[in-house]
Amino acid sequence: MTDPYAQPTPAAASRRRFLRRRAWLHAFAYAGLAFVGVTMALPLLWMIATSLKASGATVTYPPEFIPREPVTWTSPNGEQLPLYTATVEGRARTVALMDTRPGQAEVFLTDGPEAGRRALIPLTEGTLIPVTHVRLHPENYARAWTAMQLQRGWLNFNFDYQFRVSLAGHTWVVGPWSWAGLPLRNAFLVFYLNTLLVSLAVTLGTILTSALAAFAFARLDFPGRNGLFLTYLATLMIPYVVTMIPIFMLLTALKLVDTYFALIVPVMFSAYGTFLLRQFFLAIPHDLEDAARLDGCGHLGVLRHVILPLSKPALATLGTFTFLGTWNSFMWPLIVINSTEKAPLMLGLYSFMGENVAQWNLLMAASVMVMAPVVIVFVVGQKYFIEGIVLSGMKG
Repeated sequence: MTDPYAQPTPAAASRRRFLRRRAWLHAFAYAGLAFVGVTMALPLLWMIATSLKASGATVTYPPEFIPREPVTWTSPNGEQLPLYTATVEGRARTVALMDTRPGQAEVFLTDGPEAGRRALIPLTEGTLIPVTHVRLHPENYARAWTAMQLQRGWLNFNFDYQFRVSLAGHTWVVGPWSWAGLPLRNAFLVFYLNTLLVSLAVTLGTILTSALAAFAFARLDFPGRNGLFLTYLATLMIPYVVTMIPIFMLLTALKLVDTYFALIVPVMFSAYGTFLLRQFFLAIPHDLEDAARLDGCGHLGVLRHVILPLSKPALATLGTFTFLGTWNSFMWPLIVINSTEKAPLMLGLYSFMGENVAQWNLLMAASVMVMAPVVIVFVVGQKYFIEGIVLSGMKG
């Protein structure tokens, strides 16, 4: 048996101090992380709270985090009067304010057997305390959703090119073509469809082009491979604003400005995506590739049946990054899109802000609707963000 009165050894005492100190450090670290998390979440919570307020409650002072509105009482003549709590004849009563005079307030008593009786009470600071209650306005989302209407149909297009086809002594003129589009007039629905279409197309295109380039740099042996890869990787150091002008001039020359082509194709090629997938492809054993070649697979067969199935984490990481980046894109659509019916959500939100500049509750409701899919994608794919950071630092 151990002696309960025995003094602990120096090693045991030192270990206890170490464990106690580590527990305090962990507690401080968790408290700091919780504080940072709450601080970062406050703007989001404020935006959601503002989206549920009435129009006149968004600019009140002092600002209220939880939407509250004054409670009213219907007077005998049908007038809606605000309710207050006041001291009447020595006890707290609920009154409806009718009018104020110098030093006095004329009120209706609204509770007890004397409800409806008029009274005069002295008016000093703190005499009348407003009676409020929490009232949310979820109808702001419906109002924001239907606030903008389009004049033209969705997916309308004008193809200005004309071709002449000569065959068997006859000449046919093909083009130009035009289509009025689908009769969708709700602007936010069209913004959502545009953003979803562009985001999915860019994501799939980026994964395809990055996978092909990464496979070439990781698995094919050709002269100048490493130098070409470093050159391609060096394009990450070129600011995006430098390449905007020549790309825009090229699209203008091809008459592709204000088209979905301009939104999708120029941003489908990613040096970062190529680097990310290459680092992952290099970690896949070559024995699997050799076995696939013995079964008759070529380069594309190896990529399809061996490399891509084993690279799902990297592909999901790249897809998540690309989808979120495209969904939140604003600068490039602002440059190449002129038609409202082709605008993505961020550009549509900018137009909505111009039309409803004073209605902050509707603007916040529209912002929440724009942000909701991004939050969902982030929550579902948050583990891929961590994997993306890990994979980016892998050595080939």
